Amino acid sequence: MDPRQIPAFDVRLFLANVRDKKAILRPRKNKTVFSQGDPADAIFYIQKGRVKLTVVSEHGKEAVIGIVESSDFFGEGCLAGQPLRMSTATAMAECSILRLEKADIIRLLHAEPAFAEVFLKYLLTRNIRIEEDLVDHFFNSSEKRLARVLLILANYRKGAAPEPLVAKISQEMLAEMIGTTRSRVSFFMNKFRKLGLIEYNGEIKVHGSLLAIFLHD
Repeated sequence: MDPRQIPAFDVRLFLANVRDKKAILRPRKNKTVFSQGDPADAIFYIQKGRVKLTVVSEHGKEAVIGIVESSDFFGEGCLAGQPLRMSTATAMAECSILRLEKADIIRLLHAEPAFAEVFLKYLLTRNIRIEEDLVDHFFNSSEKRLARVLLILANYRKGAAPEPLVAKISQEMLAEMIGTTRSRVSFFMNKFRKLGLIEYNGEIKVHGSLLAIFLHD
């Protein structure tokens, strides 16, 4: 068979068929999937919905460290020997989440090379994203950081057809994600709207032209 005709590995279909190794969680909006400090004994795959990852400091300050959505894994730290959860995972909407025990996912990685390849690609992509986040935080203005977060949430970075509608997300959460104040986020959101780069009426509609803000020197 011509290699170009070999269908891409469908991780969603594959995991859906691993019936003896799965547990489907269906948390409602604002419900916790796991909490910071819980035992790290499984990883999770989002079939539908969006989850935010937050950490709380010793002084009680909370920060959003990431948002994962459909087709993303999270909680994979357990595979590297992490004994306890370093963050809290909370559903941002009604979700369908596949829970895979640590021992089961290790067996899958050894037994299914195609799945292992997809999972490794996901981890490498996520590592690149973390590096980009650090560069963004240290070298870009809060305006550029906000533009980048909005583009990511709208999936403009995934290489597929964009999904310009962003589910309801508060200005407070956006401020936590980019390390600035709510008032600054409000200022930039109004600026983006006046420039026609976004439509903002509870939900956010992101236009590709917002890239101009992020790419502008």
